[in-house]
Amino acid sequence: MDTLGKLELLSQQMALEPAEDADTLRPPATPAPTPDHALREPGPGYSAAEPGRHGRAPCGHSPAELHAAMQAVTQDGGDPAPDLDRKRHSLGVSYAAMPGGKRIALLKTLLTSACERDCYYCPFRARRNFRRATFKPDEMAAVFSQMNRSGAAEGLFLSSGVAGGGVRTQDRLIDTAEILRRRHQFRGYLHLKLMPGAEHDQVLRAMQLADRVSINLEAPNTDRLRRLAPHKVFLEELLQPLQWAHEIRRTQPARTTLFGRWPSLVTQLVVGGAGEDDLEILSTTAHLTQQLRLARVYFSAFHPVPETPLEDLPAENPWREHRLYQASFLLRDYGFELEDMPFTPQGRLPLDADPKLAWARTNLSETPVEVNRAERPALLRVPGLGPKGVDVILAARRHGKLRDLRDLRALGVLADRAAPFILLDGRRPAHQLALF
Repeated sequence: MDTLGKLELLSQQMALEPAEDADTLRPPATPAPTPDHALREPGPGYSAAEPGRHGRAPCGHSPAELHAAMQAVTQDGGDPAPDLDRKRHSLGVSYAAMPGGKRIALLKTLLTSACERDCYYCPFRARRNFRRATFKPDEMAAVFSQMNRSGAAEGLFLSSGVAGGGVRTQDRLIDTAEILRRRHQFRGYLHLKLMPGAEHDQVLRAMQLADRVSINLEAPNTDRLRRLAPHKVFLEELLQPLQWAHEIRRTQPARTTLFGRWPSLVTQLVVGGAGEDDLEILSTTAHLTQQLRLARVYFSAFHPVPETPLEDLPAENPWREHRLYQASFLLRDYGFELEDMPFTPQGRLPLDADPKLAWARTNLSETPVEVNRAERPALLRVPGLGPKGVDVILAARRHGKLRDLRDLRALGVLADRAAPFILLDGRRPAHQLALF
């Protein structure tokens, strides 16, 4: 199998890794309220532009057409083909959101889709019968470097199936990163996966080379992980590398890294595959973001894969994934606590309501917030006011009172969304009541 064929084969399941995907915090197709932060912070969710999601084929073109379109890209010094944007998704390239909002073309791929683990939900599980592909470290580094020089990909997200144990697989991932950084002088964005069972020194070396490192916890705790991946060990294999990474960032000087700064940390949880409730998921999320300082937790709604033990389990409602993202941002950026979340008696978030709006209807309808006097934490709890909007309001208050919804609109705030829960100079602003 040639290089392009390998990349195309590996790309078909990379939608399972939503990390850094841009323009995908959009709600699912079914109408529902839009979260405040959806207008300001990109993140994963569901997007028609995302290849491979929900079992869709990643590309409608034949391998021969793809090879012709990409031939120039994989030649040293070659120019991207005119229809590159349409076809490079087939190789695993998608648009990704960087800190600060910059978008880059990110190659998301694997060193190998061969895996000795037998996780119940995973398309790469050991006992599943499908065609697999493998790159050697120098081969992967070379093909990505060619794509980078030609403009087909600006950054790399590199993971792998576990082959020969987690330690040996991690060594190959690190070898690839070192070849890229040293031999090919690549200085762009690199997200490097940590393998289950990786050793402390491997975590350190990955952090010295990468802009972001991650390991997928998959489930919120040991009991739930047994239902998804019974041969993985939650605390020692999965959580411990994240704890090591946090400790390294806290205690060791960043000057040993390539760019003089430690990488960000993220993880991912599968939603709906192990019978877990939202309280379990968000309890783990709060610990990871508040105690271990993870940049964020990604959620992946469960979808059954043929020839896996969970193939008869129904797909999870995508709105559940979306509500979890909304709630996770409230915990990370808005000062909310777990007990503030509008959980049902079953420990679930309601699917028909934004959790921030649901909280405000209960807590602010009779005690609205005075925009001209409230401190930042109180303003952040008002629907329609995100962190940037609150900062703008605080700055505007130094120059005079805000007396009308038009004043808020002029600041770029979602004034009509905030109107039922605020006072402006001691008065409730006039607003149109929602019909539903």
